[in-house]
Amino acid sequence: MRLKEVVSAEDKKDFVNFPIGLYKNYPNWIRPLDKDVENVFDPEKNKTFRHGEVIRWILKDDKNSTVGRVAAFIDQKTIKKGNDQPTGGLGLFECINDKNAAFILFNACKEWLQAKGMEAMDGPINFGSRDRWWGLLIDGFDREPNYQCNYNPPYYKEFFDAYGFKEYFKQLTFARKVIEPLSPKLAYKADLIAKEEGYEFRHLRKDEIGKLGEYLRTVYNKAWANRAENPEISSQQAALIVKQMKPILDERLLYFGFHHGEPISFFLSLPEINQIFKYVNGKLNWLGKLKFVWYQFRKVNKKAFGILFGVVPEHQGKGADGAMIMAARKVLQDEYKRYDEYEMNWIGDFNPKMINVVEQVGGFVSKTHITYRKLFDESKSFKRHPILN
Repeated sequence: MRLKEVVSAEDKKDFVNFPIGLYKNYPNWIRPLDKDVENVFDPEKNKTFRHGEVIRWILKDDKNSTVGRVAAFIDQKTIKKGNDQPTGGLGLFECINDKNAAFILFNACKEWLQAKGMEAMDGPINFGSRDRWWGLLIDGFDREPNYQCNYNPPYYKEFFDAYGFKEYFKQLTFARKVIEPLSPKLAYKADLIAKEEGYEFRHLRKDEIGKLGEYLRTVYNKAWANRAENPEISSQQAALIVKQMKPILDERLLYFGFHHGEPISFFLSLPEINQIFKYVNGKLNWLGKLKFVWYQFRKVNKKAFGILFGVVPEHQGKGADGAMIMAARKVLQDEYKRYDEYEMNWIGDFNPKMINVVEQVGGFVSKTHITYRKLFDESKSFKRHPILN
């Protein structure tokens, strides 16, 4: 077998197209958009290049057929964040069912990262934010992947385990039917905070779309930044997130809590866009865009996807989580019956408080991913991700 760095236009095309044949017998796989994969490696589209670097390879067999691909990368903002050692990453891994081929790809990542001073690597993860291409699917193969979420053959787990990767944390995706009842605890929480002055819980109004970025940034930076290795987001990053959301945004899926007019919590969801993208076969050219508009017009998507949930620390424990969820229940169950199913962005097993909230919502674990870590010096003690308080 021959490892080849991806440099030429032909190599790049090969890198993107390789999974098509690999997944031909996996009916639940949804082909990612070509542009989304390519954007990971585009410095103009992926701002992680400002403080990171990436390399990628394809693996050829003796007949010059592609049998695998992988990328390795370093993000200077996270190599030591929460780690006992400088840690890089590998991602977008795909491979035929051949352990030798997988190990060639893993070795390439390890050697490149070691040459850059890294002492460990996480994988499969993303060269960028955690909400994309993160973790190895180990359970939930019978369900379609959500947009920019990893779906892989079951045999990949054998490769990671055999190579010496260890479980850094589990990622749990929860699902539920929209119409099913909620825990009485949530109504109790909502009633509790209703007795306090100055609180309001509702979905975003159309005239507030221009404020969405700042609402999002304010709550996120107080509730999530600098926890679980998450960096703060800037006003520019928040504006970009909103810009990306706008084509599919449904304001009746965006819930905020306010205290005297200031945002203090969010419960943000989007229409699960893979339910439309599965009809475009990876191509968002003129024909793909036409298909997108057609299927969106027909409202074929009956699934909503939760992307962010959080309460700023000074308002935690007062019932804000329950109040937001009950506000959403009133709209989505009684007034706006647009969605049948709800699935939530993954929650790390290091976050028991958030898992407890989701279980109160009535969610069940629909998919499990694992973020693996490989220490290059195996004599060192391995530590799992710390539990969040």
